[in-house]
Amino acid sequence: MNDAAVRLDYLADTVRLLYPGSGAPRAYSVLPHAAVPRRLAPRRWWHVGSPVVVPGEGSIAAHLGEVFGRPVETVLHVRPARRANRKPVLEVRAGGRLLAFVKVGDGDRSRALVAAEAATLGRLAGHGLRTVVVPEVLHFGEWRGLAVLALSPLPVRRRARAPRPLLLAAVSEIAATGPGAAPAWHGDLAPWNLCPAPGGRLLVWDWERYAVGVPYGFDALHHFFHRALRRMPPAEAARALVARAARELAPLGLTAATARQSALRYLIALADRHAADGHEPLGPPQTWLNPAVDHEELLV
Repeated sequence: MNDAAVRLDYLADTVRLLYPGSGAPRAYSVLPHAAVPRRLAPRRWWHVGSPVVVPGEGSIAAHLGEVFGRPVETVLHVRPARRANRKPVLEVRAGGRLLAFVKVGDGDRSRALVAAEAATLGRLAGHGLRTVVVPEVLHFGEWRGLAVLALSPLPVRRRARAPRPLLLAAVSEIAATGPGAAPAWHGDLAPWNLCPAPGGRLLVWDWERYAVGVPYGFDALHHFFHRALRRMPPAEAARALVARAARELAPLGLTAATARQSALRYLIALADRHAADGHEPLGPPQTWLNPAVDHEELLV
């Protein structure tokens, strides 16, 4: 089954979950089209393809209208296939304006991640961050047994790569949010979860994996590793991370030996995360992790 077919199957399941009512049907469209399904949006006259008719009453859209105190339209993101943290994500709009992004925890794992992000953002709101800009929690509650988290949209003007000094400043600021001397990390500071903003600040979203008590610099290593994965296979990217760790972490004040050890611990922590998720996006650890860490046993 190809990616489009898997996405459409998941879309059908999600529509049944989020639009379970029986009255006031409304037409939606799969955009840009069924062969490349990315969004399910209210139908407009210029949309091509067959409409998808869903009920409005008793739906997530009706619930969010009550949350925001006005009628709203929802755009459902059609999520990529086979992701461990896949969950329904919606845009909420009213009067032509984007009000919020909404994440819906529809399983034990995704509910835990949604709750963790709500707690993290609530905690970070009191930190007076100077470099990092985080979403605001607009609503967190339950609907039909699902966890519903509404977040303010960040002012992304144009997606661009973060300059290295800005990225490292963000890594340091995030680490400083840990209690006492315990570093914290975002947990998924990948290129697609951040964007530079005017005034030398960095917009950062998707805080589901935030954690405290990891080696300093994990976020910088995660960012490098996931950039490397765009250009090379996982095993090569892991070896490149270990080889480049000293250079990547030197601006944070880490020695070469400490940086290399942190890289090894990061790779092991990532493999542990995948095991806990029951998902191996990089393949079995023996194919990408072991070649990078086995000969470094004495350092771990």
